[in-house]
Amino acid sequence: MRTQPIASKREREKQTVSLMISLYCRKKHATGGKVLCRDCEELRQYAMQRSDKCPFMETKTFCSNCRVHCYRPAMREKIRAVMRFSGPRMLFYHPVMAVHHVIESRREQKKLKKES
Repeated sequence: MRTQPIASKREREKQTVSLMISLYCRKKHATGGKVLCRDCEELRQYAMQRSDKCPFMETKTFCSNCRVHCYRPAMREKIRAVMRFSGPRMLFYHPVMAVHHVIESRREQKKLKKES
């Protein structure tokens, strides 16, 4: 019964990250949006793999809020650059997803403050 919400949460996270990487690649690497460059595709595959193996999916909302960072340092810097660039632009390209992300982030921040 609990696996369905976790599976759906995992898929939503993977979809969000994929869209953010795609937006980043299209704008920064001028790929036209149909195909990712080699580096961005490698980052996307790595992010999908990390999400699939995440043992904390049930309790966390986003990797940035996680106490255990499972990304290699180089990949973590790449995904940070993608998030910094694509995050604000998501409002224009995927507004519903962006609003959902902001709501979930604020909810998680309040929860973390109460736990501290």
